Amino acid sequence: MSGLLPRLFGDMTDWLEVDFPRPLPAIRFEDRITDEQYLLRAELPGLDPEKDLQIAALHGVLTVKAERREEEKGLNRSEFRYGSMQRSVRLPANADESKIKATYRNGILEIVVPLSAPQPEARRIEIAAE
Repeated sequence: MSGLLPRLFGDMTDWLEVDFPRPLPAIRFEDRITDEQYLLRAELPGLDPEKDLQIAALHGVLTVKAERREEEKGLNRSEFRYGSMQRSVRLPANADESKIKATYRNGILEIVVPLSAPQPEARRIEIAAE
């Protein structure tokens, strides 16, 4: 019995230390980069892209937000499901934010970010000894 109380209170203190508000779940991306484009894909089934999805690009950061709200009302009961997800990714330095295009088809969101020119390689800087 004496071992049960510390375990019980230990579990409760872990529960009480959870950060509120909780951070939104992240949208999982599949991404691929070539010399011409940066392609992002996300599986987001059952959404209405006009109402449930928002995509924004600002200062080299692309943000995708998705929110779903469903309610069903019956004779003596009702059910609801809702949730929000969000993900931000840093775009390559040579991304052309003004030409980003997005499509939503069969539950897959696809975002194409055109790249203007190959990213320059880092230049090595010599260190002078004094």
